[in-house]
Amino acid sequence: MEIETTELDETTQANEPVEPAPPVSNRFLFVDIAALRAKQLRRGARPRLEPPSHETQHPQPHKAERVAMEEVRRRLVQFDLPAAKPPVHNIETGV
Repeated sequence: MEIETTELDETTQANEPVEPAPPVSNRFLFVDIAALRAKQLRRGARPRLEPPSHETQHPQPHKAERVAMEEVRRRLVQFDLPAAKPPVHNIETGV
């Protein structure tokens, strides 16, 4: 039983971001990352944002999409991009 608990703790710690993610300069990539993070939040993931001190008494409900966008803006969401595909050469045009 302790082995399973230890494995869960290591997995949880491995998923926590150690350093800030790279900034997202492409707005389409920003939307994709935020949409995937919002999906995680809707499925029960805990937000990575700390509530402001004035909201600790009476927290306001926030939409998952807004929370996800703020997390991406603050570079709290880690992401990986697939490797770029080599260009396709057209035999007929030579391009």
